Amino acid sequence: MPGITKNRKICYIPESKVFRPDNECQERITLTFDEIEAVRLADYEMLDQDTASERMEISRATFQRILHSAHKNIADALINGKIVEIKGGKYVVADNHCKCDTSCMNCRFEEKIKKDHKAQ
Repeated sequence: MPGITKNRKICYIPESKVFRPDNECQERITLTFDEIEAVRLADYEMLDQDTASERMEISRATFQRILHSAHKNIADALINGKIVEIKGGKYVVADNHCKCDTSCMNCRFEEKIKKDHKAQ
């Protein structure tokens, strides 16, 4: 019997949620929000898997599975010209700054931190 799937903590919701190739293909692949977060942390933020899994509050093995699934889906879409749709997944959006010592490249909490420092 499989265990209960724990919510994955994400800090980023992309503005664009559908990407279309310039062909006639109507086939779609779905990337979940937790898959996009894993790709963002590992490939865009260049974090190692231990650090990225801590940020998402999941095990390293779970992070690897999510990242592998995302890479497979992205490769399928790029190679076969499929539409990519971002939706769903088992996640919770962070409501405060993540546990990092340095901020992410696109940290949505930076403006809040700057405002808090100005108010003091």
